[in-house]
Amino acid sequence: MDNKVGVKILSTGSFVPRKVLTNFDLEKIVETSDEWISTRTGIKERRVLDKGQTTSDLAYNAAMNAIEKAKIAVESIDMIIVATISPDVPMPSTACYLQKKLKAYGAVAFDISAACSGFLYGVATAKAFIKSGMYKRILLVGVEALSRIIDWTDRNTCILFGDGAGAMIFEASDTENDIVSTYLGASGEHTDILNIPAGGASVPASEETIKKKLHCIKMVGKEVFKIAVLKMSLSLNKVQELVGLTDRDISLYIPHQANLRIIEAVAKKAGITKEKVYVNVHKYGNMSAATTIVALDEAYQEGRFKKGDLVELIAFGAGLTWGACILRINF
Repeated sequence: MDNKVGVKILSTGSFVPRKVLTNFDLEKIVETSDEWISTRTGIKERRVLDKGQTTSDLAYNAAMNAIEKAKIAVESIDMIIVATISPDVPMPSTACYLQKKLKAYGAVAFDISAACSGFLYGVATAKAFIKSGMYKRILLVGVEALSRIIDWTDRNTCILFGDGAGAMIFEASDTENDIVSTYLGASGEHTDILNIPAGGASVPASEETIKKKLHCIKMVGKEVFKIAVLKMSLSLNKVQELVGLTDRDISLYIPHQANLRIIEAVAKKAGITKEKVYVNVHKYGNMSAATTIVALDEAYQEGRFKKGDLVELIAFGAGLTWGACILRINF
């Protein structure tokens, strides 16, 4: 690997569906209340796909937003990575559907399945491909249509998730390196506490699996909460230690937007002030692979950091997977 090759971030982009589903709307669907949801999660509303919309539709809109900001030609993209656990179909990849919609036929295209950590896994993957010299310009999209894989009778999960997409464009650079540090982790010991039980080779689709709603997200909330706080705190510190940075060097933290209480617990454990933590979970809920990149794009639009600042993204998801990355904002 040629470590002299740097990675420049050209732009970010995001897109969320227009349809808003509030906690008050959920009160009509399942036994819950706005107060119950807000107190336990910090979520007030989330976005959901319109009928006929697909995951790749969301990805396309976020990608075009980033492409327009970067002022590049679609044809110049030579790799497309899509991080998602809610693909258009199991095969082919959502990245190939996105390639078709963009007409970026010269690009290699594939998906990453690392749940809520998917975008961070994608950042590390894009960095490795660019630094290897194999590819020069990469489009990375984190996207989810989780409303399509939710059990709307399960109040423990249906209140949490939303739909959306975010995108980032990277290119090789001789002078800059905007991906300062990356750290990833995983533990297959905990595959049973956050999963979709059916639909794969181990539990093929059947009348029984559909009746039991085994194609929907299942979660052991207390266990997920406990490990999420532990691993996100670990990742937050580890990614800084790898390059000799401290909290003083980071202008803004963007944690995975799963639950406000998790975000607050991680910040408290790491000794980070509230002012340095970006939160938008109240607007979108948990968009899995899309949360950190949508939040980064919004924070940029809101002027939460200036050119040259270091921003840290931290995530945790099913697998279990976790990770963090430090990005220098120069676009």
